[in-house]
Amino acid sequence: MDLVEVLPDRLHMLRFPIGQAYLWQDDGALTLIDAGNIESAAEIEAAMRSLGLRPERLERIVLTHCHRDHIGAAGELAARWDAEVLAHRLEAPVIRGEVPVPEPVLLDWEIPLYAHGMTVPEAPPTRVDRELEDGDRLPFGDGAYVVHAPGHTDGSIAVHLPAHGVLFTGDCVAGVGQVILGVFNVDRARAIDTFHRLAALSPSVACFGHGDPLTSETAATLKAVAEATT
Repeated sequence: MDLVEVLPDRLHMLRFPIGQAYLWQDDGALTLIDAGNIESAAEIEAAMRSLGLRPERLERIVLTHCHRDHIGAAGELAARWDAEVLAHRLEAPVIRGEVPVPEPVLLDWEIPLYAHGMTVPEAPPTRVDRELEDGDRLPFGDGAYVVHAPGHTDGSIAVHLPAHGVLFTGDCVAGVGQVILGVFNVDRARAIDTFHRLAALSPSVACFGHGDPLTSETAATLKAVAEATT
């Protein structure tokens, strides 16, 4: 795992071989955006300690969607540190294992990438303590707002921290090599609509589920790519 500083003393990216999570801190109180795969818990704890942070200050884990590379370690971390697990209302039954993970509609070029992604170990059923809706305000980052972001999955969310200009897109947008619409969508048309909605938030920092965060000319880049995506 690579630990990458995004905003000094505030935000770090935890990058795994497939996928990544983000660690936000407010005066030592910690929030995870996504939680890596089922084997990531020890690495996430080690990353916290390496930053001089106390893992027992982990207050919440916000899950952007139900896929195995995003929720795998959430249950273990939540149980270890008594953290709250949050996800959208439509995603919660999938995360709990009550209904199956939805199958994406793959473009031809996505098929080998999807096969590679499925090498990540399957995630166990994971509790969800709070079911979210679009517009919900979360108590971190001086006011974090849930943005329902369907298309990748029905219950995907983004998380917007307007006070800091930060947007966590989950897998709705990707930044692997270049900024693109996220792949493996259950509904590409809705995903494109979501991309436009996220771009309209005009963040200064965009943190993707896959790929390096965008920290320069972010708003203009997101808007240009969204307009060009069909």
